Amino acid sequence: MKKKYLSVALAVTLASSMMLSSCIGSFSLTGKLLNWNRQVGNKFVNELVFFAFWILPVYEVSALADVLVLNSIEFWSGSNPVAKGKKVIDGQDGRYLVECDGKGYTVTSENDGSIVRLDFNDADRSWSVTTPAGETMPLMTFVDDTHVQLPCSDGSVTTVELSQSGVFAYQQMATAELWAQR
Repeated sequence: MKKKYLSVALAVTLASSMMLSSCIGSFSLTGKLLNWNRQVGNKFVNELVFFAFWILPVYEVSALADVLVLNSIEFWSGSNPVAKGKKVIDGQDGRYLVECDGKGYTVTSENDGSIVRLDFNDADRSWSVTTPAGETMPLMTFVDDTHVQLPCSDGSVTTVELSQSGVFAYQQMATAELWAQR
């Protein structure tokens, strides 16, 4: 008798788990951002990009956009808007449209229409940003396989070794500069 109840309970549990499953979404935007970061370079470059995106709340904004907007759209419509070429991100200070063209990213503010462009230059192996005023500034330049040049807040450039100690030293410097600006 106990075997029969156990079998029925197991069958009911399995059937209800398939029928009553929830949809938490695929977190596509955050996943794509993390996958992009994994492909930027070696683990030290990835750590630098991760730290920069942590300071500039990129990961936080992408996760929030996934939780509040994109996963809800995916749940109700059945399709994920991130799978398309354009992404809309709701930030603390407004909405942004992000477009990827394979060479870089164009970020358009829906608040004021300003456009910021992020580009990778294969020739000199560097990332740069073009501001709404049309000014292009370098973000990161690969010197060799073990070093990158990164900007400092005073306008100078520092060379960072792509090692644990080099990344840690840059993190400390960037954190100190952020606190000094507040």
